[in-house]
Amino acid sequence: MGPPGSGKGTQAELLAEKLNLFHLETSDIIEKNFAISKKGDFVKIGGKKYFISEEKKLRESGKWMSPPLITFWVKNKVRELEEEGKGIVISGSPKTLFEGKEITPLLKKLYGTSHIKVVLIKQKPEVSIWRNSKRRICQLMRHAILYTKETAKLKHCPFDGSKLISREDSNPKVIKSKLKEFQERSLPIIDFFKKQGLKVKEVNGEQSVADVFKEILKAI
Repeated sequence: MGPPGSGKGTQAELLAEKLNLFHLETSDIIEKNFAISKKGDFVKIGGKKYFISEEKKLRESGKWMSPPLITFWVKNKVRELEEEGKGIVISGSPKTLFEGKEITPLLKKLYGTSHIKVVLIKQKPEVSIWRNSKRRICQLMRHAILYTKETAKLKHCPFDGSKLISREDSNPKVIKSKLKEFQERSLPIIDFFKKQGLKVKEVNGEQSVADVFKEILKAI
């Protein structure tokens, strides 16, 4: 857990590699569903239709997508991974109390409360804005490229060679909107986790990627 640009995805990738886990990245699930969707496509949940084009507009404007749709996609993936016998590291979900109340019971049922570790990455708003405005992804496979002195002038993805582009939600105004959403809608989930018997550890996200990773390993 953490605000936009706090390195959730990067740290999850490192944990996945270190502990042989599957990295369940909500943004990846969203991006892939957007990429394969056609005009007029929708997902029907509880009798309501969620049109993919409308959800994409919400995301690009900095507003959050409909929690029932996100929850639907994430829960399906969690069940699939558990059936395959895989452990999971999740970044980017749950973002809302609705998602937390829907996803947490499933995780507890499939994996057990004692096996669920929650890490909250702390970071000041101004750091989030700077990091988010600099981040890029590749055009082909949507690989996230960490912004460093070494990658600042990089124009093509080192993994697949496609062009590097800015994410649709990397505009400072969009980032500020997402930070507001995080404060109002995500942070309350932390108290919910604690009431569910889950231990929450806080780490300083303003350190180097390597130092944050060391702190996370110590925390879990």
